[in-house]
Amino acid sequence: MWKPTNQPTAPGRPTEPERISPSAPSAPAVTETAASSAPRPVAASTADQATIGKSLVIKGEVTGSESLYIDGRVEGSINLAGNRVTVGRNGVVAANINAREIVVLGKVRGNLTASDRVDIRSDGSLTGDVVAARISIEDGAFFKGGIDIRKAGQAPKANGEDKPAAVSSNEAVAARA
Repeated sequence: MWKPTNQPTAPGRPTEPERISPSAPSAPAVTETAASSAPRPVAASTADQATIGKSLVIKGEVTGSESLYIDGRVEGSINLAGNRVTVGRNGVVAANINAREIVVLGKVRGNLTASDRVDIRSDGSLTGDVVAARISIEDGAFFKGGIDIRKAGQAPKANGEDKPAAVSSNEAVAARA
């Protein structure tokens, strides 16, 4: 018989592993100690995300080891390698951003470097160059700059022969439907 583990137990009663009665059909029993010692996958949740609210203005360098949602104003640089940076609809960013994934819903002026992907949504505006493995620009988004598609883990060439692998544009791309 299986009991859900997320149910609260009766007060004052210690949690015990369920015992199988001798008359029950034989089935492999899993004790609580064996189940709790098994490794569990670690999943990123929205609780691991910091937020810069609408009324906040940050000038300087933003670094850390968690994802960031920006709904305010940031000027300087943002370096959250391995994490996600989301510029909300009210967000105004004048900074170079380095992250695993970057989502633009507001306005960004600066260069973006993403180890995975850059996503410019329909209300988003980006003026600056993009270096990423993948990029998505929705209809209605504004983009002015260059795009350099790099495979994950590929570093820029040091000898100056660094040519864009996909598209390079210095003209405004505005898809308004």
